[in-house]
Amino acid sequence: MNHKVLLYSLNVHFGATHAVKGVTLAFPENSVTAIIGPSGCGKSTVLRAINRMHDLTPGARVSGSIALDGTNIYANNVDPVAIRRRIGMVFQKPNPFPAMSIYDNVISGYKLNGRIRRDDADEVVESSLKRVALWDEVKDRLRANAMELSGGQQQRLCIARTIAVKPEVILMDEPCSALDPIATMKIEELIEELKEKYTIIIVTHNMQQAARVSDVTAFFYLGELVECGDTPMIFTKPEKRQTEDYITGRFG
Repeated sequence: MNHKVLLYSLNVHFGATHAVKGVTLAFPENSVTAIIGPSGCGKSTVLRAINRMHDLTPGARVSGSIALDGTNIYANNVDPVAIRRRIGMVFQKPNPFPAMSIYDNVISGYKLNGRIRRDDADEVVESSLKRVALWDEVKDRLRANAMELSGGQQQRLCIARTIAVKPEVILMDEPCSALDPIATMKIEELIEELKEKYTIIIVTHNMQQAARVSDVTAFFYLGELVECGDTPMIFTKPEKRQTEDYITGRFG
């Protein structure tokens, strides 16, 4: 199995706090990897390291390496903006650009990177919204403000915005925690479809969700990777006692 992203001896410090400690972990291509663990265990910190978001955090230091298709994304000659185009991010709370229409939200990545022809833009908007099963719901009001959409629709719009620029990897940081069960189900179905084209890494507090959507599960505790394996194995026969205690609800 090809590994799209490989963390090797990854450490993240915030000032004196050692948030992620020597993590080595491979993420297989065209699959969903769930990162689980109690609050404060380093899950989101790892996720943000993968698209160089800590570059924007004062006092943050990242060491070790993260390879994307074999190239270290922290090498001196690598442009972080180019990395963020290849590695998209979907956040916990839906965050459409509030002053923009649905249409402009989807193509905003192109506008940041230069001009896009109108015909091309129309095609990108339609294909991206179709991929997230939102086209039929919004095709007659593409010029409406994106904030008029429901929470679940806004989150699918944010995913459409992410895939519009054709990334290779999609990071999702608790993408359903602000959504109701029906919207959550739609996002989970979408994740299942998207992995045919993308490598997906999802941080979730929801154990049932991790079991439903992921192929591989990694369990973190206190900044360290405790265990990683095929999701059915992690949830039924974990090797480490700590993993079993967390999954069965003894702590966390």
